[in-house]
Amino acid sequence: MARFVVVVDTQWDFMAGEGALSVAGAEVLVRQMQAWLSALQPGETAGVLFTFDTHFTETYAASPEAQMFPIHCVRGTRGWGNMLDVALVDPAIPTWRIEKGVFDMWAEPGLAIEDARDASKPTILREDFFATLAASGVTDVTVIGVAADYCVRWAIDGLLAHGFAVTVPAGLTRGIERQIEAVAADDFAGTGLIVERASTPNSA
Repeated sequence: MARFVVVVDTQWDFMAGEGALSVAGAEVLVRQMQAWLSALQPGETAGVLFTFDTHFTETYAASPEAQMFPIHCVRGTRGWGNMLDVALVDPAIPTWRIEKGVFDMWAEPGLAIEDARDASKPTILREDFFATLAASGVTDVTVIGVAADYCVRWAIDGLLAHGFAVTVPAGLTRGIERQIEAVAADDFAGTGLIVERASTPNSA
């Protein structure tokens, strides 16, 4: 059965060395992530969902993240943009996007998922989207992106809660304070999370 892929917050403010909230080591992953996505095969991939951390200058100061991090990923700015090119994903693989205002992509009610290639297509409520995915027989989700100990961690938590088995390639994520191996051991021991070890020293 085909797997689904979730790409978490691969945005300029997180991935670029000069980004507003740059994750150490993330910049070197951009080319590896793009190559990995480009190699996905339609027969083996049910779809790809890109998440976007999304903030607004007018409201950020009142958000929980403002107590921890400087303003980042302001909608419409360079820092908000995706550093990965959706066009390089095989056109036969459906691609989707979701904007979220907090670490946890599952926390805000009523979020909608839209087509990443054609914004004119109807959106789908997040819960309906994943229920349909599960009903179609998809059981496995691979997660890549940043940060391993924040938005990636919460994406994993929600996917597991929705009954999916989750795999994270260690070489395609970076954390701020904890790397994915520590997150798995501390937060997900005994669950369906699998961490794939990096295959080369350069992608560890």
